[in-house]
Amino acid sequence: MKKRSLKQFLSFGLMSVVLLATGISSCGGEEKPATEEAVTLDDDYYEFKGINLKSYGIPALIMLPDETANIGASTKPEIIHADGDFIWDINVGSNFNLHIEDYGDYTDMVEYKKKELKEQEVFDIKYLIDDKDLIVYERKLIVKGSKKASPTVGVEHKSYHVYGQKIIDGITYELRSRDEGYEAKNIIELMAKSIKSFKANK
Repeated sequence: MKKRSLKQFLSFGLMSVVLLATGISSCGGEEKPATEEAVTLDDDYYEFKGINLKSYGIPALIMLPDETANIGASTKPEIIHADGDFIWDINVGSNFNLHIEDYGDYTDMVEYKKKELKEQEVFDIKYLIDDKDLIVYERKLIVKGSKKASPTVGVEHKSYHVYGQKIIDGITYELRSRDEGYEAKNIIELMAKSIKSFKANK
């Protein structure tokens, strides 16, 4: 068997590296790159404070943004709840409204919400977080006939929304942003972190 010269060996090695790099870059083209729209939730609650909801009829604790979260938050959250009612609204300043509702023993609220979003035809939906108990999504208005429409009609309308469910003592709670959502994604990120923190008050 012939021995290869050093020059042939180096040439072959260089060619292999080039082919490998080309293959990697072409394979990577099949996956969508991470976009600025991506949402990640960590466990850092530095700009949050814990609120006990027991006195409002929910045996749970939740972390809410404090005044340092830069959303115009007031120092004291406002919790709106009527005795005997199954609905709660938590306002932290004017820019953060979290809606909570008691749905009894229903356990598939998020799946039902996703089905509802799939069946509607008015908005394009893009999921930024798609978990079993929590979804964060971008909702964009579909403008039909935009080529013939006035320039003002085609203005993009985009909003961000969060929807989650948590089970406490056998009761499923729906936790979500307001119906119209928010134009600022950071509000929804904070709200999603609050929903993630919702847990039984042991």
